Amino acid sequence: METTKITSAVFVKSSESLKQLPKPDKPEYAFIGRSNVGKSSLINTICQRKNLAKTSATPGKTRLINHFLINDSWYLVDLPGYGYARVSHSMREKFSDFVREYLLKRESLVNTYVLIDSRLKPQKIDLEFMEWMALNNLPFTIVFTKTDKLSNNELTANLIQYRTAMLAFWESMPPQVITSSVSGRGREEILTQIVQYNQFFKSQK
Repeated sequence: METTKITSAVFVKSSESLKQLPKPDKPEYAFIGRSNVGKSSLINTICQRKNLAKTSATPGKTRLINHFLINDSWYLVDLPGYGYARVSHSMREKFSDFVREYLLKRESLVNTYVLIDSRLKPQKIDLEFMEWMALNNLPFTIVFTKTDKLSNNELTANLIQYRTAMLAFWESMPPQVITSSVSGRGREEILTQIVQYNQFFKSQK
C-alpha cells in the first residue's frame, strides 16, 4: 500500500517542448501559480528537501517544465509561473503556449495544483486561469500559500473573499488546501490526495 512518506525525490530534467518531456508512463502532478507565489518553497516542503526546487528572490525564474521523480513512482512537475511582467511579451506568450499545450495534451497529468497567495485579495489573473482550467475540464486543486504570514482572522477573511468571488460564477468550489512552507501545514493533505490519485491511475491502466 502506497504511503505519503517521501523516500526519494530526484530532479529528472527540464524541458522546453513537449517532445523533450519524460515518457508519460507515470502519473504526474503539476504545480503552477503566479510568479513569487511560493511555489519552489512549497515543492521543497512537500518533498522535505531543502533545495530540490530552486527558490529565487527574482520572480519568473522557472521558465522550463521541470520534472522531479518521487519514490520512483510519480512525477512532481514544476511549471513556469504566469503573470510575470518583466520578461518580454513574446517570451510570456512562449511560456503560456507551452504550458497550455502541456496541460491540454499531457496524458499522464492527473491533477494540477494552482497556487494562490493567501495574503492577497482575489487576483484577476488567478481567477481567469482557474476559469480556463474548468472550461477545459482539467482537474485542479487550489493551494493557498504563505498562510503563516496571516492571523487566523485575516486568513479566514481572505478565504471568504475568494469563495465569494468564485461562487459568483461557479456552482461549487474546487478542492482547496491551506498550506505553509514554514510550518509544513497542508503537506500531508496534498500527499494523501496524490496517493489516492495514484491508486486510481493504476486502476485505469
